[in-house]
Amino acid sequence: MRRVLSALLLLPLLSPAAPPTRWSAEKANNWYKKQPWLVGSNYIPANSINQLEMWQADTFDPKRVDLELGWAESLGMNTMRVFLHDLPWQQDAPGFRKRIDTFLAIAAKHHIRPMLVLFDSCWDPDPKSGPQHAPTPGVHNSGWVQSPGMVAMKDPSQEARLHAYVKGVVAAFAKDKRILAWDVWNEPDNTNQSSYGPHEPKDKVALVNALLPKVFAWSREGKPSQPLTSGVWHGDWSSHEALNETGRIQVDQSDVVSFHSYDKPEEFEKRINWLVRQGRPLLCTEYMARGNGSTFQGSLPIAKKYKVAAINWGFVAGRTQTFLPWDSWRNPYVDREPAIWFHEVFRTDGQPYDAAETKLIRELTK
Repeated sequence: MRRVLSALLLLPLLSPAAPPTRWSAEKANNWYKKQPWLVGSNYIPANSINQLEMWQADTFDPKRVDLELGWAESLGMNTMRVFLHDLPWQQDAPGFRKRIDTFLAIAAKHHIRPMLVLFDSCWDPDPKSGPQHAPTPGVHNSGWVQSPGMVAMKDPSQEARLHAYVKGVVAAFAKDKRILAWDVWNEPDNTNQSSYGPHEPKDKVALVNALLPKVFAWSREGKPSQPLTSGVWHGDWSSHEALNETGRIQVDQSDVVSFHSYDKPEEFEKRINWLVRQGRPLLCTEYMARGNGSTFQGSLPIAKKYKVAAINWGFVAGRTQTFLPWDSWRNPYVDREPAIWFHEVFRTDGQPYDAAETKLIRELTK
């Protein structure tokens, strides 16, 4: 009888631990209280056209990263949103881990804690490892690639590979204090109608909505000490019922709530107030498109007022060509400069695009 009782007492210890779940609002808010006001940019070095060129062994450039993150530090920026990709992990997981570690060491040197993005539904749906093509003259983000690509999205047999990537990279850095957070999927239901729309799977949104909850679960299997998020980016967020299906998954699964707003100041503030009702920290992970009326002068003071993290699109003009506007896909800027730059803070040589902007950023981040 004693042996039976002893065995029964040991059962809870032998049972597998319950899978990690979404943070409580209390845990998320306590985490956020310990953070400074978070300000930064979506970052890729000027000499990289996309995530693959940034991270592949042949083109990874720590010296350029060090130079540019020094410019970020000079503005008082303390975070960067940085896109990873599943293909470098498939090609050489140990090498990719080592390059991520090198990047994190450089960022820490400059007092920057990046948010790392695992998947992305924007732009070219057919990524390929190896040398990347040259930028298309006059076109915004002409070489950016999705992760996972459409082939992997449509092929159930590749799910195990994607699972291994997500769990593997999160687990490798799960306790790393140099990382601020994980953005599990950027704009998951973006069908890229103004660019690659005809090449996208017709059922892309359904495929995404089936995979997105799994990606959150795979990320949590890595037991991260950092919060998870995926940012709502379009539509009506004024109530839970108003969100589309993808948006509801994003908000319901995120530890901290993130969003994109390339809108004028009044709309930016309205969208913050829509999301405040979630009772969780708010991080704006994309804003600032000058030609769209989204500017540092208009949005950054509002973000500071609400202590909303402010991460603008674009840092240094380079091979992504995102200083050109979105409409360059229809009318390439091959014979003219845009009247105003769409994104980016610095020119390729480190000179500010607009000294009044960099002065404002420094003043607000003091």
